[in-house]
Amino acid sequence: MKLGFALCVMMVLAGAGQAAPPLPNDPRAAKAVQDYLSQQQAQDSRDRDERVAARLDAIESGPTIIANPQGYITIVEFFDYTCPYCKAAEPRLVRLVDSDKRIKLVMREFPILTRASMIASRAALASVKQGKYRAFHLALMHREGVLDEAGIFESARAVGLDINRLRRDMTAPEINDEIINNFNLARGIRVFQTPAYIVGGHLVTGDSADINFANEVAKAKK
Repeated sequence: MKLGFALCVMMVLAGAGQAAPPLPNDPRAAKAVQDYLSQQQAQDSRDRDERVAARLDAIESGPTIIANPQGYITIVEFFDYTCPYCKAAEPRLVRLVDSDKRIKLVMREFPILTRASMIASRAALASVKQGKYRAFHLALMHREGVLDEAGIFESARAVGLDINRLRRDMTAPEINDEIINNFNLARGIRVFQTPAYIVGGHLVTGDSADINFANEVAKAKK
């Protein structure tokens, strides 16, 4: 804990009418700072969950359900096709939902990183009209190397998409509407990076490599 921050917290406590702040090396200072941070983290978590709850129906619905549409526990991922952390977590997530039919998986296209991100998201959403969203999504997530426009359409061909139709469908107004909707949902729940997960109505944050999806689902079942 940096000394400057500790002093700031102690000044706040003093201003609230408490006793004069202890010296920085006093154990009471460390406890005061830790208590403050713990309370703030708990409040932040409650605020996030309230924001999610207010939008949950919209967050958990949509055209990009790739596993178990009748599942009663929902995992939602806000992701970007060029995000290495999204790609690294994807196999674990897909294995889980494929092994447990009670878990619905909803993908929220959130193209925030590169120009290719937006092209990929538009193409993926357009692939819904050909009934190949899941196959195309997985092909893009499993693609190695830097994702570019040529690679996007190469993956589309590989899963059997009609490329001419795909390009036409990418310009449809509903594609723009879906992406804008995803951005608005993300902003509403204070999600500004990828990946971000919602499991059973609870926003899960932190390093995706450390997230135990099975444990998060178990919590939701309770």
